Amino acid sequence: MRYKKIPAELFIKNRSQFAEKMDNNSVAIFNSNDLMPKNADQNLPFFQNSDLFYLSGIDQEESLLMIVKKESSIGSYLFLRETNDLIKVWEGEKLDKNNATSISGIKNVYWDKSFEKVLNKFVSDCSVIYLNSNEHPRAEIIVETRDARFEKWIKKKFPNKKYKKSTDILYPLRAIKDDLEIELIKTACDITADGVKRVLSFLRPGVMEYEIEAEIAHEFIKSGSRGFAYDPIIASGQNSCVLHYNNNNKVCASGDIVLMDFGAEYSNYCSDLTRCFPVSGRFSNRQRQVYNSVLRVMKSAKKMLCPGLGLKEYEINVGKLMEKELVDLQLISLKDIKNQEDLPAYKKYYMHGTSHHLGLDVHDVSGSNQPLQPGMVLTCEPGIYIPEEGFGIRLENDIVIGHNENIDLMSKIPIETEEIEEILNN
Repeated sequence: MRYKKIPAELFIKNRSQFAEKMDNNSVAIFNSNDLMPKNADQNLPFFQNSDLFYLSGIDQEESLLMIVKKESSIGSYLFLRETNDLIKVWEGEKLDKNNATSISGIKNVYWDKSFEKVLNKFVSDCSVIYLNSNEHPRAEIIVETRDARFEKWIKKKFPNKKYKKSTDILYPLRAIKDDLEIELIKTACDITADGVKRVLSFLRPGVMEYEIEAEIAHEFIKSGSRGFAYDPIIASGQNSCVLHYNNNNKVCASGDIVLMDFGAEYSNYCSDLTRCFPVSGRFSNRQRQVYNSVLRVMKSAKKMLCPGLGLKEYEINVGKLMEKELVDLQLISLKDIKNQEDLPAYKKYYMHGTSHHLGLDVHDVSGSNQPLQPGMVLTCEPGIYIPEEGFGIRLENDIVIGHNENIDLMSKIPIETEEIEEILNN
């Protein structure tokens, strides 16, 4: 791993909070993600299951975590792939038991060949088994996961047990970040800020979108990041109106806006930023007008994010702000708003939501309809997209919800038009 060791106390605390909400006489089991095949004898880069990482800090394939709760005790058991001479030669050393204990705080560490024996010992006395799965509301599960295969196996092996979803407990816990988690996200944001600084010194007419991507990647990796937290969007001109554009293969032309949506990953934690810069160094009057409309919505939306607020209510209120801006920009009319039916009139130019949770996943998890609470980290990312005018504007920062005041983790990254133009022209 490239990142500094995370104190095991974080994972001990996370497991304790999870176990506290488990039923008595129950077992919870978490699998690592699969190594996904590429072609021939190659695999895609490994990314750990974020639930397993949250509870253990283990960042290695073919790992498995079991939490056991009895009437009077709670135990954690970790199972790892055992290193042999062949693996050492081709892949290098894997975690040994002592290193795994140091990372996770788990004293009961076994090789994976012992899993079934240990499982049988505890399941015989338990009444409930918690199984893990991806329950994100926007998830589209196409490939069968390791967790899904395990679910089939264990339900066949123990058909008379009661099964529950671990995510019902885990997601509300993951939504509220520990101070240490916030520091890790802040580090990712700081690395992202360095990427922005590099882009501002590089951007000029004639560069390719993928050249900008390469500049950012260089900055990320040299800073100890694994790279991008998600596929970067480097969208110039008309491409800036495509929400999930990531071909990144066009020339950035004079007069264009380039919309850049990217973030660094650090220690498995994500950042998420969007900025829009004029390729020529100056915004046109219309670009500036639309940009400042988005910025006003963003500033007001950031103030709305507060403990107790529900995201549905928040999105409705942001929509009202956006309506006014779009009317002022003469993109929609009061008549359009009056005659709107199922879809608000402003959705023609602002199609997506304003905020999502951020953490071990870019679109991080939370409890269903869980109101905002101190310690949550959310993006704030309004936008206006005008295909008929050939450009779109989106601005995005990452916000920590506080008891009395929020913290903008990206407040030092240039966002005002005057500051951007000054940097680009110096």
